Amino acid sequence: MPPPDLARPAPGSRPPAGPAPLRLPVAVALAVAAGLALLLALPPYDLWWLAPAGVALLAAAVHRRRLRAGLGLGFVAGLVLFYPLLEWTRIAAGWLPWALLATAQAAVLGLAGLAGAWLSPLHERWRALWPLTAGLVWVADEALRDRAPFGGFPWGRLAFSQGDAPSLRLAAWGGAPLVTFAVAAAGGALVALAWRRWVRAAALPAAGFAAVAVALIAGPAAVPLSAPAGPARTVAIVQGNVPRLGLDFNAQRRAVLDNHVTATRRLAADVAAGRQPQPDLVVWPENSSDIDPLRNADAAQAISGAARAIGAPILVGTVLRTDTPGDIKNAGLLWLPVTGPDLAQTYVKQHPVPFAEYMPLRSVARLVTDKVDLVKNMLAGDHAGVIDAGALTLGDVICFEVAYDGLVRDTVAQGAQILAVQTNNATFDVAEARQQLAMVRLRAVEHGLDSLMVSTVGVSAFVDTAGGVHGATAFNTAEVVVHKMATGATRTLATRSGVWPELIAVALTAIVLAVALPLRRRRGITGTDVESAEER
Repeated sequence: MPPPDLARPAPGSRPPAGPAPLRLPVAVALAVAAGLALLLALPPYDLWWLAPAGVALLAAAVHRRRLRAGLGLGFVAGLVLFYPLLEWTRIAAGWLPWALLATAQAAVLGLAGLAGAWLSPLHERWRALWPLTAGLVWVADEALRDRAPFGGFPWGRLAFSQGDAPSLRLAAWGGAPLVTFAVAAAGGALVALAWRRWVRAAALPAAGFAAVAVALIAGPAAVPLSAPAGPARTVAIVQGNVPRLGLDFNAQRRAVLDNHVTATRRLAADVAAGRQPQPDLVVWPENSSDIDPLRNADAAQAISGAARAIGAPILVGTVLRTDTPGDIKNAGLLWLPVTGPDLAQTYVKQHPVPFAEYMPLRSVARLVTDKVDLVKNMLAGDHAGVIDAGALTLGDVICFEVAYDGLVRDTVAQGAQILAVQTNNATFDVAEARQQLAMVRLRAVEHGLDSLMVSTVGVSAFVDTAGGVHGATAFNTAEVVVHKMATGATRTLATRSGVWPELIAVALTAIVLAVALPLRRRRGITGTDVESAEER
């Protein structure tokens, strides 16, 4: 008995008009190739031009298939993409959370495959819509994955693969959603072009699809970018390194703090000797002081000594304890050379990571294992990370928060003149660090602000408003980088338009999905119907 996907049409049903879908083994191979192409487009591989190809391969695999086949093929592509992409989570969390996270992300990508199958009659009737619908579906799919469950996990977005591509410049107009739309729309044009060749269609429409693909891939190079017009300020980032990579770096927290103090004092010596310019601000990474300096006099004294030596404020990444046992805060705390900690200039991470920094449904999870209580309860902050450092106002986001559009946008909209990303990659690896740096590059272009990323172990770097990277450090090393950053209050179209481009794309996705319904009914296609017997 043939598999359901290859069975003969049910009595009374009519096969869709036009050519049959690709054979199932071919479709599965294309789905695997799609996931691989999407993976290689992202850091650390950075083959950005494979992203439209990945979209096109998945679109071809699901075209004219049943809905559950489209869902399954999208899921297959997602597994191939997310398991290796998120492998670094296994280092910190173990294989089970890694498997659960990667599988959940793949399931959401499966919905894009389902939508592609659903829209098949629309693409058969108006193939010129394929670029538009591909762009809309991918934006909507990422919008869902960015928010659910437990606040979402935006890793692996198409936009984050475009650090070296012309399409990165589109971020200044519509943020990550517009970049994703352009990449996916180019993929839609490619599959429309390829499908027309497979069915021996006329050459003129095929040339049109080719022109659309080229325009979407190369055209954004002409998008103008504006740079901040404010004065330049000298900023130093300190990557102190840790004694050992891995989870046990926390057991060495005094050594980590001492590393950052020592590196800052060395910078002060270089400034005194004229080898380095005097910085207006020094930025330490997330977890540079896992000892709460507001409760530990030794830690406070060490940080104060470093701040006095360098003669500039230090933004310290620290963990603040509370009066409730087990409750902590992940914070960026401004430390002044003379007066010490400025509690009015403190940012508390607003989006703690579920299952790593806090445990959702703790009482339910405890019924399964008491190990859930090993996860502390990190309290979320309630305001954007806008910190007045005197010479400049910086917008602070911590670690994974750089992946979330709204968190970064709120920080910029409330007056940030530069963007600082404090992170700690000691429990991950260099692939995760490079993936995060790609997000910083997009944010710098999106909001027209010079930006920086500073990590305990690397990669740390400065990024200009065109996405260019300066002073990137090696991984698992101790380094200090000093760089002049332009300040200003540039507000790009992306900053001003906020979430509206994404909302419009989601609304249009709902419309095109609804438009496809009568076409499916007219052709006798339902979620349980089969494809043409020609597929056998």
